[in-house]
Amino acid sequence: MPTYQRFEDLPVWKEAANLYDEVNAFISGKPPGLSRSFSDQLERAALSVSNNIAEGFERGTTNELLAFLYIARGSAGEVRSMLCLMERKKEISNLRFQISNLKASAESCSRQIRAWADNLQNSDIKGQRHLNDSVKAREKRIKEAGEFQKMIIDKLPSDHPLRKK
Repeated sequence: MPTYQRFEDLPVWKEAANLYDEVNAFISGKPPGLSRSFSDQLERAALSVSNNIAEGFERGTTNELLAFLYIARGSAGEVRSMLCLMERKKEISNLRFQISNLKASAESCSRQIRAWADNLQNSDIKGQRHLNDSVKAREKRIKEAGEFQKMIIDKLPSDHPLRKK
């Protein structure tokens, strides 16, 4: 699993940034029947997805990251909800395909955020802020032990029960 140093490199952040770009382009077309406040809220919700991923990533602890990921996921849900409401308007029936694509992008963000959050909740990683020299040394020993164990198992006969087939 890759380790990311910058939020800009995260695939889920890139997806969220694309969602914002798509929503912004859609709103810029001034769809009929949408109030300015509705359009503004849709834009803010779409922007909130990538911003909360970034803020959580930069916080330095897994617990804070998780909290911001769930906020980001909530914002993706808000985008979808608003798009669902838009679909109900008769004035924009010719934009249903675009709206459907936007909903799919928001749902993709939501799924990716959920998968990442689930993965983080099931890990022992406490976050960058907690990586002192002692923790780094322990992680290095664990990694080296795993590599040594793999080397030993690789030297066993191919029919040995410890060898994976």
